[in-house]
This record gives sequence, C-alpha cells and structure tokens, in this order.
Amino acid sequence: MASELRVNTLKDASGNNSVAMSFVAEGSAKAWLNQSQNNTINDSLNVSGLTDNGVGDCTFAFASVMANINHSLLGVMNSGGNAANIMIIHNTMATASGRCRFGNYAGSGNSFTPFDDNSVKNTTHGDLA
Repeated sequence: MASELRVNTLKDASGNNSVAMSFVAEGSAKAWLNQSQNNTINDSLNVSGLTDNGVGDCTFAFASVMANINHSLLGVMNSGGNAANIMIIHNTMATASGRCRFGNYAGSGNSFTPFDDNSVKNTTHGDLA
C-alpha cells in the first residue's frame, strides 16, 4: 500500500482554491481592538485590558504577548470629520511588557494636541510568544 502525503490545507465550499493552513495562521491578526477612548472595549481579540493614561493616550494589554519586536501594529481612528489627525503607536512597549501604548492627536501644520476619539481600531500581526 502506497503511503499518502497529507498536507493541511483549507479549501472553499466547492472543494477548490486551497491555501496552506500555515499561511492562514501566519497571515492572521494576532490581536485587534475596537475601542472608545473612555476605556470602553467594544470588541477585541487577544486583548486583556485597556488603560486610559489621559486625553488621547491609551495603553492596551495583550492577553498573549508577541514573540519579539518584529511585528506590525496598525492603528486608525474615526476622526469625526477632522481631516488632520494622527495616531502615534509606541511599539517599544509591546514586547517587553505585553502592552501597546498609543496617542491620538488633532491639528494642522506643526501644532497637534491630544484628543479622545470616539472610535479607535488597532491590529497586530506577527508571531505570538
């Protein structure tokens, strides 16, 4: 009897268009957060808590930490019509402490001030520890 090589793949409903499970696992977000800046987590994955550090300044904690500093963090906010808003993600905290701190700022030119946005989203891709 010939041995059969089995590869872990995921297929669509018709049994076609397969993709390796390792590709799915490695390409999936390891954490995401949808939150309001009043310490309300609307929904999340792999996030264990949220700390309001002041106006426009929040820290969220990973339930399972990232393996190293070689991961990607992305943040966006619903600015309520303000065209010139920026989010700064302080990535240096993410591996050492299992937390990620970020700040939201509104303004123009060289003048930006912190503000609490009503809808902030963050996503983390990379390897879990």
